[in-house]
Amino acid sequence: MSPKSAYLKSSVQYLKGVGPRRSRLLSHLGIYLVEDLLFHFPREWEDRTISSPTVFKGRVTKTRFQQVGLKLAILKATMENGHGQMREAVWFKRPSLRYDVFKPLKEDIAAGHPLWIIGKPEDSLFPTSKIRVEEYYSTQDEKAALHVGRIVPLYPLTEGLRQSFMREIVHQALSSNASLVEDPLPGDLIEKRDLLGVQQALWGLHFPKSSQERDAARTRLAYDEFLLLSLAWAIKQRQTKRVQKSYGYEIKRHLLTPFREHLGFDLTKAQRRVINEIFQDMQQPTPMTRLLQGDVGSGKTVVALSALLLGVENGYQGVFMAPTEILAEQHLVTFDKFLKDLPVRYALLTSRTKPGQRKELLKEIEDGKIDIVIGTHALLEEEVRIPKLRIAVIDEQHRFGVRQRATLRQKGPPLDLLVMTATPIPRTLALALYGDLDVSTLDEMPPGRKPVSTRHLTEKEGFDFIRSEVEAGHQSYIVYPIIEESGHRDLKAARKEFERLKREVFGDLKVALVHGQMQGAQKAKTMEEFSLGLWDILVATPVIEVGVDVPNATVMMVQNADRFGLASLHQLRGRIGRGEANSCCLMVAEPKTTEAEGRIRVICETTDGFKIGEEDLKHRGPGEILGTEQHGDFHLKVGNILKDSALLIRAREDGSRIMEQDPTLSQPKHQAIRRKLIAMYQNRWHWIDLA
Repeated sequence: MSPKSAYLKSSVQYLKGVGPRRSRLLSHLGIYLVEDLLFHFPREWEDRTISSPTVFKGRVTKTRFQQVGLKLAILKATMENGHGQMREAVWFKRPSLRYDVFKPLKEDIAAGHPLWIIGKPEDSLFPTSKIRVEEYYSTQDEKAALHVGRIVPLYPLTEGLRQSFMREIVHQALSSNASLVEDPLPGDLIEKRDLLGVQQALWGLHFPKSSQERDAARTRLAYDEFLLLSLAWAIKQRQTKRVQKSYGYEIKRHLLTPFREHLGFDLTKAQRRVINEIFQDMQQPTPMTRLLQGDVGSGKTVVALSALLLGVENGYQGVFMAPTEILAEQHLVTFDKFLKDLPVRYALLTSRTKPGQRKELLKEIEDGKIDIVIGTHALLEEEVRIPKLRIAVIDEQHRFGVRQRATLRQKGPPLDLLVMTATPIPRTLALALYGDLDVSTLDEMPPGRKPVSTRHLTEKEGFDFIRSEVEAGHQSYIVYPIIEESGHRDLKAARKEFERLKREVFGDLKVALVHGQMQGAQKAKTMEEFSLGLWDILVATPVIEVGVDVPNATVMMVQNADRFGLASLHQLRGRIGRGEANSCCLMVAEPKTTEAEGRIRVICETTDGFKIGEEDLKHRGPGEILGTEQHGDFHLKVGNILKDSALLIRAREDGSRIMEQDPTLSQPKHQAIRRKLIAMYQNRWHWIDLA
């Protein structure tokens, strides 16, 4: 460690004003070292350069104290700025019997004292009359220059820390240590992309002199993140391609041909194209790592089954991994539908598998008597041994991370890996999120799939529409967000609403209930009966989000639709429109936020999964789209893969050029970026190998 980096790696506890107690609080924000503090960026900025309803500079003309009962004390100060503008500043505190809680404050705001005050308008009708004070500073205080009269950073905090404290220690750390931060980018790249130096960027993001400097600083630091991520993906992909498989495949067709013949429909051109891409990958001497993305109903499962069957007909085993037990159980039903006439042995393994059955199943898997294992994260457990495992399919890729994929690959020789997502996004973004994977896209829907219309209406209007569809001989789903009411009084619960619907609304119709807490056999029985037309209406939770195919179901009503994400709403809508009749999805919602209103508007305006994927990214950001496991693998504090897509493309281009010229990053000008890359991703992904 160089003397310079030693200062950056010192504990934040030893900064002036921090100490052990505040150091513990800072650790809740992931801040342990001085370097962590430098890279703890503001969440937003506030312009305090001029007076506004929230910021005022003036002299105190008079003060008065008011006791309101036993639990509240108020201190008010009238202020004027010499230009005819006046404000009443208001402080609220809990009184104490032991001492005057306002004593220090009274000394600061005595008549004649010049002050800056920052807070919120106390009266929304007259926002410039009163301010409820959150911060105040004497204009003669040297520290005031950090907090007022400039563009001021607002940081992510934890309980017990104040914005003023964060600004002061960040400024202290920058003043002492910013010059020690090594710039990872070579000078020619900084010049080519017209970027700020990293030290200037740190100052410009924390304490910008103008909005232009702040934006330039954010661009520089976002570029760094994208470049490092692109390099990490490139290294990961290179490592995968260096591995040689000890096995191969021959397309024998004794399973694939009857599988296609028994489907009951022709594959789309997109399905045939993607299957060919996958088969070509599987026949390569290096492991396949491919992402299959496609809209709801585009036929991803049939493509995945084709890959698994190629493995089985060559004497190998495969796994199909889903993120939840419910999804895994639904995939088992799909396997029953498509493989029932084929000599393929498959089984379900989840944490719900009973101990005795589990022990027997694990032995059958280890003995090679099971060709395809369907399951959840349970498949990653050490006791699950699959000796002939060669092909793995992961559904709902965003629920898993890089580390889960790596753990699965350790189950046997280098595996062929196919991961799937039903939240399709533009190719550029897919390459950023899944950069170690080749991308295949199902961009065509099966013939005969009619577009589903979507409407936002009241519950009564929805019930009337459902009744008319049932009278026309069709069936309907009604989806509720939760099973029980406990802790969610503002949400309608499936179990209680099911009883109400049977008793008060659809008493003359056949209504069934299905949810995730039901036993698998009972749930499967209810779904099978609904598929056979024995029930008019199926009340459900989002358990039916995937894997359900009932052509006669023409209506999907989603209750509390504003509480669902766009991707979930689109998945639910995909359960209808599978027959010849026109279908309609009904959104029953009373959105209370602009974001919720936006989701309802988007789902009603488009059925294009790619547009919905983009909007989902806009509304929720990559963190929620990727999920906790996946998002933990990334290190994006500043960059936004959607808003900064042009910057992302430039960083990917530069990363590709660097890897072509210097694949081990051993040239002197790349040493700094090599060190930064290892620091950011080696502990995170456990595989950064630059040899």
